[in-house]
Formats: sequence, C-alpha cells, structure tokens
Amino acid sequence: MKKKQPARLKRRLFKSYLTTTISITLVLFLLGVLSLLVLNAGRLSEYVREHVGFTLMLQDNIRDVDILRLQKTLNASKYVKSTEYVDKDEAAAQLTKDLGEDFIGFLGFNPLLSSIEVRLHAAYMHQDTIAILEQNFLTNQEVKEVYYQRDLVQIINENVKKISFFLLVFSALLLFIFSTLINNTIRISIYSQRFIINTMKLVGATRSFIRRPFVLRSTVLGLLSAMIANLALLILVVSYKEEFKGIFDFQQLETIGLTFGVVISFGVTITWISTHLSVNKFLRLRFNELFY
Repeated sequence: MKKKQPARLKRRLFKSYLTTTISITLVLFLLGVLSLLVLNAGRLSEYVREHVGFTLMLQDNIRDVDILRLQKTLNASKYVKSTEYVDKDEAAAQLTKDLGEDFIGFLGFNPLLSSIEVRLHAAYMHQDTIAILEQNFLTNQEVKEVYYQRDLVQIINENVKKISFFLLVFSALLLFIFSTLINNTIRISIYSQRFIINTMKLVGATRSFIRRPFVLRSTVLGLLSAMIANLALLILVVSYKEEFKGIFDFQQLETIGLTFGVVISFGVTITWISTHLSVNKFLRLRFNELFY
C-alpha cells in the first residue's frame, strides 16, 4: 500500500500538469493566431487598396512604341505599383466570355479600346491624391479617358478605419479573456495543492521558500506550452501559406519571430504572475478556510 500511494499521487500530479499544459497551449495558440492577424493588419489593408486601380483607356490606332513608352513612364513613377497592358482584342474576347455571346458579330466591328490597368501603392489610394493623379494621367496624349470606381475607393478607405478600430478593441478583449483563462487554469492547479502549501507553512517554511517551487514549475509549464503553441502555429503557417498569400507576409521572418516572441513572453509572464498571486492567496488562509 505504501508503494501504491506515491505512484497514485504521481499519476494524479502528472494528469494535473498535463491538463494545465494542454489548456495553456490552446490559449497561447489562439494568441499566436491573433498576433499574426494584428501584425499583418496593415498588409491586409494594403492588399485591398492595391487591388483597386485605374483603367487608362488609350486613343484608337495608337502606336505600339507609344504604348510601350507610356507604360515604362508609369512603371517608373513612385506612386505606381504595377501596370498591365490589355489589347482591344483581348478586351473583346473577355467581354464576349462574360456576356456569353459574340457582340462583335452583331455590331460588325470592335468598339472597345486598348487600355492599361494601373495599380497604385496603398499610400496613394486616397480621394485627394487620386483626383490629382487622374488629372496627371489625362495630360498624356495617348490617354483618352481615365476610369476608376470612385465610390469603391471611398468605401474601402472608410471601412479600413472602422476595421482597424474594431480590431484594436477586439484584440484587447481577447487578450483579457486569454489572461483570465490562463489565470483560472493556474488557480485550479494551485487549489488542488492548497493543503501542501498549508502543511509547509505549519512546519515553519518561509513564504518565499513555499512559493518558489510552484512559481518555477508553472513558469516551466508556461514555457513548454508556448513552445508547443509556436510549433502548432508554424505548422499552420507552412500548411496554408499559399491560401493566405498576399494577405499574410510569411516571407518576413521578423513577423514570425515577433509572433513567437509574443507567445513565449505572454505564456511565461502570465503563468508567473498567476502562480505568484494564487500561492499568496492560499498562504493567507487559515486551515479551516481551505475547505471552502
């Protein structure tokens, strides 16, 4: 019986530590996902803005050399991210595909014009800047008309501000929830060992001596949970990098490194603080108060 009791106690402690580690790991994994989202929020905004651009409708019968010169001039501009030339025949073929019928055969000629699709850098996607750029584009003799979705640009700029504010509030709320979940997990773990704390106090152990092994153990569990959460996060990033290409920049190692650092720092810090506070609470209780 004497041998069975320590073995049973060890199994209980192992299950307790395992449950605590799994719980903290899940919370830290969600924190890592949130960190990736927050760190790439600016890139997401840029991704949306840079996919709304100008269509420069070119003059009819324009020479290829003039088109090439105009395109090179645009690409050399600091506000242009990329350009794409669309021949009038290509535009007609695409429109025929969209309409599902041959409108050229009906009209007897191709009424469409060749065009250049211009994508701007996100920093220039504002109403005032776009209005100036529109006038600059029209000064080129090769350009007949400039087309872009004015309402869509305004809606995107307004929604980006709203989403940024919402993301800030939502992140703060989730951070509070994550802290509470880990704190409760640690408190439950310490609660199961409250009688051990009281026994050590009765035999004359100092508070720092009693607190030290609990804080050290929880910190190690927090670090281990953070490492497991980072490993799961890395697997997620590698597995779905193609699906999130353009939204999340996984090529920037500093972003991934910063996310891992946030997870490890948060995991170690919150477990240390929670354990410190929980042990202090049970150190203040009398023996008869431990039953409630």
